[in-house]
Amino acid sequence: MMPLPTLAPARAFLLTLLLPVFASAAPAPRPNILWLIGDDLGVELGCYGDPDARTPHLDRLAAEGVRYTRFYTTAPVCSASRSAFMTGMYAHPLGAQQHRTAEADKRPLPAGVRLLSHRFHDAGYRTANLTAFPADLAIKIPGKTDWNFRYDAPAFDTARWADLAPGRPFFAQINFREPHREFKAPRLADPARVTLPPFYPDHPVVRADWAAYLDSVAELDRKVGAVLAQLTADGLADDTIVVFFGDNGRCHIRDKQFCYEEGLHVPLLIRWPKNFPAPAGFKPGTVADRLLAAIDLAPTMLALAGEPVPEKMQGRAFLGAHAAAPRDYVFGARDRCDETELVLRTVRDPRYRYIQNLTPQKPLMSANAYKEKQYPVWALFQELAAAGKLTPAQALFAAPTAPAEELYDLDRDPGQLVNLAPDPAHRATRDRLRMALTVWRREISDSTP
Repeated sequence: MMPLPTLAPARAFLLTLLLPVFASAAPAPRPNILWLIGDDLGVELGCYGDPDARTPHLDRLAAEGVRYTRFYTTAPVCSASRSAFMTGMYAHPLGAQQHRTAEADKRPLPAGVRLLSHRFHDAGYRTANLTAFPADLAIKIPGKTDWNFRYDAPAFDTARWADLAPGRPFFAQINFREPHREFKAPRLADPARVTLPPFYPDHPVVRADWAAYLDSVAELDRKVGAVLAQLTADGLADDTIVVFFGDNGRCHIRDKQFCYEEGLHVPLLIRWPKNFPAPAGFKPGTVADRLLAAIDLAPTMLALAGEPVPEKMQGRAFLGAHAAAPRDYVFGARDRCDETELVLRTVRDPRYRYIQNLTPQKPLMSANAYKEKQYPVWALFQELAAAGKLTPAQALFAAPTAPAEELYDLDRDPGQLVNLAPDPAHRATRDRLRMALTVWRREISDSTP
């Protein structure tokens, strides 16, 4: 009997035909994404021009990536702000605008709204809120989330740095404690030599407090440097988009929890990985002055990972082929903070900031146990006001009632010392921004009277 012919050549020929099909079906590699989030952080970094900053690692990150100069959170306090940027939505449609909503009062996310980490998990990413690091890093991270809504599934897959490895893309966050109060960093800055912001009185208590804040920013920088070094040591840096930003503005008396620039303006630095082509709109080593809201991060990250941006998401992608048109305005809101019922709304364009106070009958310095305990300048400021030792701009903040409207020319008055809202010469600007704020409030279902 003749032997059966071998099928090996036929199989080999068939494989040569099918291999290109298999290869084309293989998923394209996707970048890792690492968010580094400072807590209560303003733009007091060397790369933003602060003369007293000790931030070499963040300055290097800025030099290697893009530094954004007009990046704003949508609320001047952590829980409302974090609720927004982790969903790409303003806080009001989520019912998340009241700072530290009681657990029993938290609502589930509306239909079509999800945590960004859940979206990345479903896209095949490993998600992480990192608190466990290699021992030689010698850093402690609290893993703060602080969202004002309920969610059912675990928010992240892991908390361990060791679980970030080549082979599966990751979306990870590191929520640093610094520079949140109490300030506990090693002392570096000399209180006698620091440059105070223009609003604050030149007093030894103010100087000591400002120096301690700068020291806490320096400690944040040290930890960021350690993390970036570990990213490189583990062979992950060339595949990872690094995004550094603050959760809300700096923790001083007219800043955090208020709608001035300093309560909402935070740094944003993005470094692009070497193993992926840079997206449209990104050029390393540059500075961008486009108006951005923190809720723009969520759609941008999804787009950079090749994922569709949900239609309901209110943030706008600002990088890549599908980036949205630049914003004309950015908006912000403050509602109840701790036990203090003050309601503020604000809008800024490239030059002006307009603030609307919906509770003008109350003092801006209304009683607040947290600030009275944690802010040494809080009591000092009230003492100086009672003694008549404040400038007119400072005294306005300490007055028994608040202005219903404020308008500031940020080009000429970056410290927001002169309220232009009553000035007839600026009526057109005030009315334009007031109308923009009215339209926005309607769009986000802000029903506050």
